[in-house]
Amino acid sequence: MFVWRQLRRGHNDKGRGFAVKSVRSLVIHPTLNMFASASPDNIKQWKSKDGEFLQNLSGHNAIVNSMAVNEQGVLVSGADNGSICLWDWRSGFCFQREQTKAQSGSIDSEAGIYAMTFDRTGTRLITAEADKTIKMFKEDDEATEESHPIVWRPEIIKRKAY
Repeated sequence: MFVWRQLRRGHNDKGRGFAVKSVRSLVIHPTLNMFASASPDNIKQWKSKDGEFLQNLSGHNAIVNSMAVNEQGVLVSGADNGSICLWDWRSGFCFQREQTKAQSGSIDSEAGIYAMTFDRTGTRLITAEADKTIKMFKEDDEATEESHPIVWRPEIIKRKAY
């Protein structure tokens, strides 16, 4: 990945180069001066100002095609196999995994998620999928710690300050 700096004269100057696989998606955090890039094997977080690499978010186990982030710091990634991972932006912890269901009559290869975004409230996720559907997801108002336990691992929290 190359991060570019705009020079005063209007010419571009290459910043740092990083060895990554093809970049399939970018998302800019709405309140922090940071962004994330999705490659086939993981997600990388960066500082926007100088392009400093911060951390890898690994564990999606599929080719990530799309991402979205809301103001609450929930990063969502969607992949070729229809899997959706919800990550905590700061720690990089994947706190929930979902699997979308392809439309009836579709084959398994049409389970992929090509694009996603949050609505203006940041509480509804909208996805565009390979089975020619647009799906909307919302927060479960009735979810509790007992019905949806999170296996929190504090040792994954990065010590690096943003």
